[in-house]
Amino acid sequence: MRKWIRILFLGGYQFAYTKIARPLIFRNNPQQAHEKTLQLLRGLDERKWTYPLLKMTHGAAFQVRPIEVGGVRLAHPMILAAGFVKGQGFGNEDEALSAVDQTIIPGWRSMPLLVGAVEFGSFTRWPRMGNTGTAIWRDVPTQSTQNRIGLKNPGAQAAAEFLARRKKALPLVFGINIAVSPGVTDAEQEKCEVVESIAFFLARGIRPAWLTLNLSCPNTEDDPGAHQTASRARDLCHAVVELVQDIPLWVKIGPDLADQQYQALLRIFEETKVRAVIATNTLGQPTPDNLNITAGVGGGKLHSKAVEVVKLLMAEKQRQGYQLDIIGCGGVMDGQTYADFTRHGIKAMQYWSALVYRGPLVAAIIQHEKDTYGIGNSD
Repeated sequence: MRKWIRILFLGGYQFAYTKIARPLIFRNNPQQAHEKTLQLLRGLDERKWTYPLLKMTHGAAFQVRPIEVGGVRLAHPMILAAGFVKGQGFGNEDEALSAVDQTIIPGWRSMPLLVGAVEFGSFTRWPRMGNTGTAIWRDVPTQSTQNRIGLKNPGAQAAAEFLARRKKALPLVFGINIAVSPGVTDAEQEKCEVVESIAFFLARGIRPAWLTLNLSCPNTEDDPGAHQTASRARDLCHAVVELVQDIPLWVKIGPDLADQQYQALLRIFEETKVRAVIATNTLGQPTPDNLNITAGVGGGKLHSKAVEVVKLLMAEKQRQGYQLDIIGCGGVMDGQTYADFTRHGIKAMQYWSALVYRGPLVAAIIQHEKDTYGIGNSD
């Protein structure tokens, strides 16, 4: 009986989102739609009476499918990727810290209640206002997104303080994503800023289920691709693992490295006791408005490249006998694209663009499609 209730609920949801909600949302340009969504999440976070409704909606949509990946036990194999619940930008740290009693990280409460596991962030050592001008685009025919938001966030210290003041209401399972600060070229300063960022959370008693080190972000004017070199990755990962001890470290990498770089990075991650690699971040490509400006492409246009990287990483993992896990990320839009990852042995995935095209319950829909059509099983 419960199975049929879930099927009917998801069917009604899909009709409502596809035929009603999405057309209304898409009347706005992508930037306006994103800003209005954040306003909605802020409102949900601030109204406690909505919490039971969100939790009930989650229970009706999702079937518990516990898995363990990267040292973390998840109720479902789908995780909302970093970049959605990350907070507003500020000009400086004092300004950010003075605002922590306000809802400066919209979605911190409502999104986990509704969708399950969420990776908060990315957070950088210092607050960032992000890039000016148009920063988000949609490509509807390919179900892709593109953004150059530029790591807009309140900074690690303010984010840690904000979450600490709401510690009792935090979800049991969530991740925190820390990004290397754009524009920092000195390796020692990079390491210092990453360690300081994480230390803020630990000092305030915030111990996420996992921590992700974001080594690639093409959504800034200064893509820190150099952080994906083996030597810098080794130093950063070693320093973080020493600091966090029993909190699993995951690392997010880009989709545009040479095969030899992926192999070298995977060896470094295994040696430094990284528990999981998220493959991949968005792909830097020229924006529709200006060919001289790069922004990160996600969704459909990223999918084949992300699957290609995952295939390479999984083959190298098996060849070398590495213990770390690989988490798929890039264009997981439906049961079939989910299967493109699982057939290479992937157990868990992250998503973002699917939220835009199929709504907040997309992870439950994808799992239902996988079960209904018998796709998505590992070879």
